[in-house]
Amino acid sequence: MGAARNYFELFELPVRFELDTADLQQRYRALQRAVHPDRYANASDRERRLAMEQTALINAAYQTLKSPLARARYLLELEGVRFDDERDTHLDPAFLMEQMELREALAAARDAADPLAEVLRLGEDIERRRRALIEELGRLLAAGDHDAARGMVHKLQFLERLREEAEQLEEELSF
Repeated sequence: MGAARNYFELFELPVRFELDTADLQQRYRALQRAVHPDRYANASDRERRLAMEQTALINAAYQTLKSPLARARYLLELEGVRFDDERDTHLDPAFLMEQMELREALAAARDAADPLAEVLRLGEDIERRRRALIEELGRLLAAGDHDAARGMVHKLQFLERLREEAEQLEEELSF
């Protein structure tokens, strides 16, 4: 395995947002087989250490590329766009209001006549919004509009957190 300059090169993929996740998974498995520590059981300490480092790199690359949010951030960072999650808090007020309303609806779902059904409905709504943002993010990245894509990444982070909260609540209500 040659030295890759970025995660896309590691998996021999074009540097772009759109990718075939099934193909990514196949490439991941092939790379993992090639550097699996068991293959280096009788190797020198240095070779075993390098195999472990390669395994860690492959895992980190795969986790980044399989997630649309992480992949978008990574692509923007490759283009020199920096993120400061502590300071980058400016989002459009309408979007923030939607997020507050969704969060309130999620909190109120516990008291609904059928809480699980309400959480599932909200989860579907969140997922629909998430997919729309991912589509728009793909368009912005393809167009090279880094500023707008950066803003879309921040919006997607909000929806990802909201989706996780909905999934946790669904899990709680399922037991």
